[in-house]
Amino acid sequence: MTAEADITASTDEHRPVEGRAGRGKALRRYLGFRNASALWVFAAMFILFALWVPDTFLTSQTWRSLLDSNALVALAAIGITIVLAAGVFDLSIGTAVGVGAMLVAWGLSTRGWPVGTTIALTLLAGALIGLANGFLVVVVGIDSFIATLGVSSALGGLILAISGGQQIVGIDAGFQSIATTEILTIGLPVWIVLVIVLITWYVLEKTLVGRHVYATGGNRDAARLAGVNTGRIVVGSFVACSMIAALAGLLIVSRLGTGDPSTGPDFLLPTFSAAFLGATQFRNGRFNVFGTLLAVYVLAVGVKGLQLAGASFWVPSLFNGVALIVAVSLTLLRVRGTPRRAFWKRRSFAASE
Repeated sequence: MTAEADITASTDEHRPVEGRAGRGKALRRYLGFRNASALWVFAAMFILFALWVPDTFLTSQTWRSLLDSNALVALAAIGITIVLAAGVFDLSIGTAVGVGAMLVAWGLSTRGWPVGTTIALTLLAGALIGLANGFLVVVVGIDSFIATLGVSSALGGLILAISGGQQIVGIDAGFQSIATTEILTIGLPVWIVLVIVLITWYVLEKTLVGRHVYATGGNRDAARLAGVNTGRIVVGSFVACSMIAALAGLLIVSRLGTGDPSTGPDFLLPTFSAAFLGATQFRNGRFNVFGTLLAVYVLAVGVKGLQLAGASFWVPSLFNGVALIVAVSLTLLRVRGTPRRAFWKRRSFAASE
């Protein structure tokens, strides 16, 4: 055998080893603290609460409850992730959830509409909310922060007009079964959320539309010059977000069996906290679906563990507020080589053309 053949044989012999080593190194980097810190924080909290309150924290009932009770927060957070990826804010997410809840309760109880018709009209209302946000931001040219804050206030008035400030009861039993149905011991709402997560992930990560969304969020002017219809992308992101919020609202009514006018505003803080914390996971400062989903449940485990340990009722708000501040700070630091001012310019509140 020639020297050249010896070298070739030697290279071929070691190539699989190098390949495995390379894959192992990539996996370690992907799951390392810098790229997936939430996983390590989750592990640390799990150990802490498992030692602190093992009798309650380690039960299957606690974990099933945690998975189910935070599914709708995860759903709304996915909606927020879409608009943030497009470079705009939607502060109407909480009241959009509330409108979805009140409309489905009003349609089923007060108007006596069929379940299918009520669900369709509720989702349509969510789409109209998104169109209103998109029109104000893209066509009128109002800063997305201000526009969606105004829409949020208007939606709060709509909620009171529909409900009269009172709970709506008498929800159809068949509709309530949506929340009580279980598949493989897991509630149907969790499976619905999983489907929405997978669809959103596929669209954002695997399609041309998703690339346009990220291009618009990264640099709207450059994306427009490259031929991306940034106005359509921004409007579409608002529509998707509000429809997902309306879906979360109707699932809340299915779970509670009533339409409560106070439903919705509490979603604002945890959804933004999860989306910003999720942006520090896996994608190097980019808003992404799986990072958001992971962040929702990491935050939920922290709150649940503190509650089981006897923390006061105000702990969730404090915890989520601090988490939002930390998450935004980490997101800023995670964008390598990007000055803060440039980062916020890219993620600017303005969505005007």
